[in-house]
Amino acid sequence: MLEKQYFIPEPEEFISETPMTAEMKKIKKARDEEIRDVIAGRSDKMLIVVGPCSAHEPAPTLEYISRLGKLNQKVKDKLVIVPRIYTNKPRTKGVGYKGMFLQPDPEGAADIARGIRSIRALHLAAINESGLTSADEMLYPENTAYVEDLLSYHAVGARSVEDQLHRQVASGIDAPVGLKNPMSGNIIALINSIFAAQSPQIFKYRNYQVSSDGNPYAHAILRGGVDGAGADVPNFHYETVMQLTEMYRGSKLENPAIVIDCNHSNSGKQFKQQIRIAEEVMQNRRFDNDFKTMVKGFMIESFLVEGNQKHDEVFGKSITDPCLGWEDTERLLLDLAEQV
Repeated sequence: MLEKQYFIPEPEEFISETPMTAEMKKIKKARDEEIRDVIAGRSDKMLIVVGPCSAHEPAPTLEYISRLGKLNQKVKDKLVIVPRIYTNKPRTKGVGYKGMFLQPDPEGAADIARGIRSIRALHLAAINESGLTSADEMLYPENTAYVEDLLSYHAVGARSVEDQLHRQVASGIDAPVGLKNPMSGNIIALINSIFAAQSPQIFKYRNYQVSSDGNPYAHAILRGGVDGAGADVPNFHYETVMQLTEMYRGSKLENPAIVIDCNHSNSGKQFKQQIRIAEEVMQNRRFDNDFKTMVKGFMIESFLVEGNQKHDEVFGKSITDPCLGWEDTERLLLDLAEQV
């Protein structure tokens, strides 16, 4: 039995409480177009979605974003940096830390409305701090309306990509949406998800029947898979990318594009391996022009301090999956910019 606890206001109420300024809207419009140009191949820049596994506290997240904003000034002619500000955390077993969305109230009980306000405040502060609009994961499709005006990139995770509502909501988002291959690593399921997201849809969303035009900037993210025995199976290698390239061609999808997730099952969550993976992908881009044309960017998990921790004791260190530290991240992005 479901027990009603709190009434959650409609998105319009939260947006009216914490609206974007005219300058923020201008920044977002330009950023959205810049990312679309990369996905569509109208720009030769590379997309870099980079940041902590989960943004669990505003202060270290904003310190990190501030550094990204300064680094962006050095590489903006080659890279489009999108801060990864993931405010929700999927859980394989359904329990544990679930992100800022479940923000506790003063008594320690979960308060989703408080969480939504915290999320909006963080994304708005990040724009002010860095001049960069960010990416977040569409973990709960019905919550997208609370932050859609702030984000320039949406990601659909491996556990969600085959869900009908995730695909349908992705079809109605104006900004680019990256869809990860499912946990199984099934590439056919990934292509089907992109097709659904690029297609017009009619569906129930919140309290309405809605329709969408389809999102031509929905694209693939390769994050590796997990076999039946629980072993990680990387899929960033040349052979898999070219296999997906051929499937893209056969499907006649718009704006074929692949983003390589350097962590998760591609690295086996060995966070330092993200550097090697990115370098290998760049080598393959130099080797094969078709590979270069398809692979438009990277996802990288990174925070102020490398590794992770169980409890929030070290400022800027992940409390979920381990991340690259800032020094390695800065070196990697400067190196990638030189190779584009």
